[in-house]
Amino acid sequence: MTTEFEQIREQQKNTWNTFSPGWRKWDDFTMDWLKPLGEEIISSLKLQPTDTVLDVAGGTGEPGLSIANIVRDGKVVITDLAEGMLQVARDNAAMKGITNYETIVCDACNLPFEDETFDAVSCRLGFMYFPDMLMAAQEMVRVLKPGGRIATAVWGVPAKNFWVTASMGTINRIMQLPAPPPGAPGIFRCGNPGFIASLFEQAGLKNIAETEVTGKLPCGDNDTYWTFTNDVVAPAVAALSKADEETKVRIKKEVFNAVDEKYPDRMAALDYSAVIIYCQK
Repeated sequence: MTTEFEQIREQQKNTWNTFSPGWRKWDDFTMDWLKPLGEEIISSLKLQPTDTVLDVAGGTGEPGLSIANIVRDGKVVITDLAEGMLQVARDNAAMKGITNYETIVCDACNLPFEDETFDAVSCRLGFMYFPDMLMAAQEMVRVLKPGGRIATAVWGVPAKNFWVTASMGTINRIMQLPAPPPGAPGIFRCGNPGFIASLFEQAGLKNIAETEVTGKLPCGDNDTYWTFTNDVVAPAVAALSKADEETKVRIKKEVFNAVDEKYPDRMAALDYSAVIIYCQK
């Protein structure tokens, strides 16, 4: 891995460890919101009770812990770059009485497993942040048994994800933030239809298909949305940390106005769109 990729990896690791307390705070809310993505991943994997499954970039434990309830005579290995996130996953597993799992801190581009170890691989909302996405896909293929299945979810295009563009669009406009370098890790890096499918094809996978999952981020009111954004959405927090108080007040006001204009019911249930891609080795 190049020095540039190593720097990206360390930046991602530090970011997710820093934000793990926010994810713990919002875990019930966030996991309920993201549940449809996990359900689509699980459905496409066609799991058997004895399967051994790898959940890459598993964060606070999903969909890995839900998979563990299905493969009761098997096992789930949940990996993530951030130990802070995996601690939340372990706490969640303890609360739910789940024991057929383990957590491992590792880089998706360098998985510490033997070839052909796993019956299936899941990865929900991870690919957008991997330094080398093709290398990560190749690693997943390497550790997957012949005939095994991979399923991943990535955020779709910005126009369908007002849950984040409502805040980030306003922040970018008011603060005139520079555009990130082409291909840099970010929420919408993999959103275009066919992007991950092409990556999987390069990695040697077959029977590739994709489907869209849409829904709402159910905040209930603008204040909840603003607090959630400031606790969980790392790019927004990073940008706002550089703004003076007057600018922050203006951004908040304009975000609220944008949400109210799009959703006159004042429930702040903001649209999202994700793409689920599944395939076979």
